[in-house]
Amino acid sequence: MLDLSPTSSRRFIRFSAIAAAALVAIPMHAQMEKKKPAAAGNPLLTQSDLPFHAPKFDQIKDAHYTPAFTTALAEHLKEVEAIADRTDEATFENTLEAMERSGQTLERVQNVFGNLTSAHTNPALQKIESQMAPKLSAHRDAILLNGKLFARIQSLYDRREELGLDPESKYLLERYHKDFVRAGAKLSEEDKKKLKAMNSELATLQTKFGQHLLQEKNASAVLVEKREELAGLPENEVAAATKAAKDAKKGGKFLIPLQNTTGQPALASLENRALRERIMKASLARNSKGGPYDTREMVARIARVRAERAVLLGYPNHAVYQLEDQTAQNIETIDRTLRALTPPAVANANREAADLQELIRKEGGDFELESWDWSFYSEKLLKERYAFDESELKPYFEINHVLTDGVFFAAEKLFGITFKERKDLPVYQEDVRVWEVTDADGQPLGLFYGDFYARPSKRGGAWMNEYVSQSGLFGLKPVVANHQNIPKPPPGEPTLMTFDEVTTMFHEFGHALHGLFSKVKYPRFSGTNVPRDFVEFPSQVNEMWAVWPEVLKNYAKHHQTGEPMPQELLDKMIESQKFNQGFATTEYLAATLLDQAWHRFGPDEVPKDTIAFEAEALQSAGVELRAVPPRYRSPYFSHSFSGGYSAGYYSYIWSEVLDANTVTWFKENGGLTRENGDRFRQTLLSRGGSEDPVGQFRNFTGAAEPDIAPLLERRGLDAIGTPGAPTDIPPGDS
Repeated sequence: MLDLSPTSSRRFIRFSAIAAAALVAIPMHAQMEKKKPAAAGNPLLTQSDLPFHAPKFDQIKDAHYTPAFTTALAEHLKEVEAIADRTDEATFENTLEAMERSGQTLERVQNVFGNLTSAHTNPALQKIESQMAPKLSAHRDAILLNGKLFARIQSLYDRREELGLDPESKYLLERYHKDFVRAGAKLSEEDKKKLKAMNSELATLQTKFGQHLLQEKNASAVLVEKREELAGLPENEVAAATKAAKDAKKGGKFLIPLQNTTGQPALASLENRALRERIMKASLARNSKGGPYDTREMVARIARVRAERAVLLGYPNHAVYQLEDQTAQNIETIDRTLRALTPPAVANANREAADLQELIRKEGGDFELESWDWSFYSEKLLKERYAFDESELKPYFEINHVLTDGVFFAAEKLFGITFKERKDLPVYQEDVRVWEVTDADGQPLGLFYGDFYARPSKRGGAWMNEYVSQSGLFGLKPVVANHQNIPKPPPGEPTLMTFDEVTTMFHEFGHALHGLFSKVKYPRFSGTNVPRDFVEFPSQVNEMWAVWPEVLKNYAKHHQTGEPMPQELLDKMIESQKFNQGFATTEYLAATLLDQAWHRFGPDEVPKDTIAFEAEALQSAGVELRAVPPRYRSPYFSHSFSGGYSAGYYSYIWSEVLDANTVTWFKENGGLTRENGDRFRQTLLSRGGSEDPVGQFRNFTGAAEPDIAPLLERRGLDAIGTPGAPTDIPPGDS
């Protein structure tokens, strides 16, 4: 899944989108790239002359960022003030298009800095990040709350039917107007002052929250003294734990790093129940046990300030404010979807728990199933029920085969694009790789960066970002990147992936395709600059090719022998896809409901006791299962409290409803064909945010409304039944 940080696939500074918490980029305009004295020696202040304007990572130093930000912020503000201070009549060209052309230097600085603070940070970058967060917030407010600038936009908006604009330009005008209004452009000067203080505080808190998560994740790694405690752990993972301990100056011991999610991979194989308990409790306790990285008070404060801001802007709470600008549009629509999913998910999870408890009993265990037991015993049950051990898959999922013979192969079949690795381009870390992507007609399409390995300097999760966004206005082609956290094996050992990691690679490349295929005029609409609850849709569709027979047979080959995965093992893997979906859906829904609960308060209603409220919220929603904790607990819920998914974590399941309908369409229309790929590209992937997103879904599938039934069937939840739940889920009134 796309775990978005404050940058991820969206950058800080596309000011017209900030109000919607979609942090996007501003492409560069070559005609305005003049050498300035301040640019001397600072590669961030001049446009790169590398192919596709790729960043010069080999020249960029930590010391370049602060002076680059200082210069870029001043330059951008000067450009915007020049637009706002014009005395002639506002036109689309001298106001909106001029705004689209502004801020190019700042965009370049942000793109590089924002990615490195997520992918390869250090104390110097974290210090700059903390210093810049309130300054960037103030900069955004200086633009979005500029009364003279808004007056020009309002003038154009009032005359929008008379201007003779093409559809994309008219939609741009409508989006700018909405973004400014939602950002507070119509507030009084006194209220604008209050709003600026709130935005500054939130920027500081959210940055600090993200940094604390990374620091606590690293500090909470579980140290194991003896090799025998690791019984059951695959040898390559033991080797990785040995190396991690050595790197941490704990030679002779073993260190098990934690991922940002509640569940931890090692729990599926470790036979030592006491060690499993240690790992799970360490995971659950992160950022909530006192000490310098505790975020509990921060969570409550972020929620309160968001609530105060929503009320100031005229909304009852933060959730209503956020949802207004998404495809769902309102709380009622989201609640209807969650009500349709929660009862069958919980019922299936309870049934699965009973099956696991029975397995424990049969093996002579005299204990109740706990969260640290679930993965271990579900793996056993999977093997018993399907004569299938998931560890059997890993030898067939070597990273290079998965990427080139799976992810790239599917894209080649579907869209006709090809990939050539570029080892001549600089990267920011030795494991990062770069490919040039060529379109079906032989024309260059863009660059793709792959950063797949975990490291202490990298935040958890997986995400996509853009260094350069496509734009017809500037003639720019995209430079995009995917990031994962796959454990790196010791030197000389192959990287063998879990099936979850394989699926994630396909998923993230779906985001990359959304960026690479963008074909819009204005940077405001480029690539993944779409509503948050739509951005996951194309990427989740791309997951289908991971198990598409033609694709799977092409990449699932033994890393030593080259033999394809045996048909019997392949069939078992496909057959087992619905196994444990009650757990998977419930842990996700628990986090989703928790995110919603935190953001439906008025300012004076926000609870101060983070942990007590979390328990109450889960119980009230009917998802408080002791053995199924939420995928993220509040103190380390990065999506909600440091990323762009506040009141929006529902987006994954919302997008999966659209995804399941789209997969059904592909299956009914021939599957992996160029004709289908071209249709998907033309009607959806190339359109970015330049059209109504729900309209894009309808244009591709021909469906009036998305149907939840395919999702329930996919997850094996349909058998339980949901009395009174709707089948069609209307996506708001878009």
